[in-house]
Amino acid sequence: MSGIAIRNIRKSFGATRVLHDVSLSIADGEFLTLLGPSGCGKSTLLRILAGLEVQDTGSIEIGGRVVDGIRPKRRDVAMVFQSYALYPHMSVAANIALPLRMRRLSRAQRLPLIGRWLPGSGPVISGIEMEVSRTAEALGIAHLLNRRPGQLSGGQRQRVAVGRAMVRHPAVFLMDEPLSNLDAKLRVQMRAEIKDLHRRLGVTFVYVTHDQAEAMTLSDRVVVMRDGEILQVAPPQEIYADPNDMRVAEFLGSPKINMVDATMREPGLVDLAGSALPVACEIAPGSKFTVGIRPEAFQFAEHPGPGVITGSVRMVEHMGSDLFVYFDPCGLEHPLIARLSAERAPHIVAGQTLHVSVRPDQLLVFNRDGRRVRARDVSRTNPSTPVREWA
Repeated sequence: MSGIAIRNIRKSFGATRVLHDVSLSIADGEFLTLLGPSGCGKSTLLRILAGLEVQDTGSIEIGGRVVDGIRPKRRDVAMVFQSYALYPHMSVAANIALPLRMRRLSRAQRLPLIGRWLPGSGPVISGIEMEVSRTAEALGIAHLLNRRPGQLSGGQRQRVAVGRAMVRHPAVFLMDEPLSNLDAKLRVQMRAEIKDLHRRLGVTFVYVTHDQAEAMTLSDRVVVMRDGEILQVAPPQEIYADPNDMRVAEFLGSPKINMVDATMREPGLVDLAGSALPVACEIAPGSKFTVGIRPEAFQFAEHPGPGVITGSVRMVEHMGSDLFVYFDPCGLEHPLIARLSAERAPHIVAGQTLHVSVRPDQLLVFNRDGRRVRARDVSRTNPSTPVREWA
C-alpha cells in the first residue's frame, strides 16, 4: 500500500509562512494534482513529501509509515524535477541506471573500469542493464541509450528523467511541473504518455502544476491551492463545474469565468447586467452577492425577452468551431465573454447587438466573502444579515 497522509503541515521561510496547516489524504494508486499559481506552496509541499525540505510542524505518512526525519532515499519515492536534473557527462543509460547502481552496488563496485570485475559485481550489473533496457523500451528511448542529455530534445530528456524514476519501482512518483519546459504540442503528447504510465504502473502519483489543462486531463482528483492553503479537493469536473470558492472558479477555465455583482430582486429572481434572471437559490430580497457565469454557459438568443442579457458586441475571436464574443451589457463596467457555437451564431460582428440566455443552474452564486452559496445552504434571512452558511 502506498497511500499518503499529510497532517497539519506548516512551513515558513524566515518570516514568510508558505504552508498553513495543510492536511490531505491521497489514496493508494491515485493520480492527484496540486494546482495553483506560482508561490502558493505546492512545490514546497511536494519537496516535504520527498524529504528535501523539513516541515516546521505536522507529519507525513507514506504507506502507513511515518517518514518524518527519514532521508529521501529511504522514503520509497521518486521525484521528477522541472529541470530534469540529468547528469550531462553521463549517457542516457547511465542516468537511468544511477539509482539502481547506488542502491545495489558497493562503493568499490561502482568504480569505473575495475568495479565490474570485482567479486559479485557481474550479475548485479547485468541485472541493472536489463532493467534499464526494459524501461527505455517502455518509454520509447531505447535507441537513445548511448547519447548524452545535451544531444536530446526536451521531450526526450523528460522521458529519461521519468525512466530514472521509474526504474526504481517506487511506491510514489512525485512530479514537479515536468512539462513546463516543453512546447505546447509536445506537452499534449507527454500528458497522454504520463497518464498511460500511471495506468500501467498503478502506483500513486502526486503531480504539481500551474497549468489547469494538465490538472484537468491527468488527475483523479485536483487540489487547488492558494497562499499556502487548500481551497478545494475534488475530481476535475467537479472542481470546474461546482467550485466552492470564488478563487477556485476564477483560476479554472479559459476564457476566465465572468464575475458580475448582482442584487436579489425577489426570492429566485436576481437583477444582473440590466436583466432579471432566475437563480437556483433563495437569498433574501435586497441582498448583494456575486454571480459567476462560465463563458460556455451562455446560449445565443434570437430576440430579447425574460431571462435574456442584451449588450453591444465589442470584439469577436474566431476559434474554429467556437466564437469568443466580448460584449457590453448595460450598466456593467467590464465586458462579459460568451463562448458560442460558430455554427449557431455565425454572423456576430463587432458593433451589433447580442442577446444571450443562461440556465439558472449554471449561475454560480458567491457571497461577499467569496464563498459559494448553493440552494441547500441558504434560507430567507433579513436582507441586512450576511449569508454565512457555505458549502
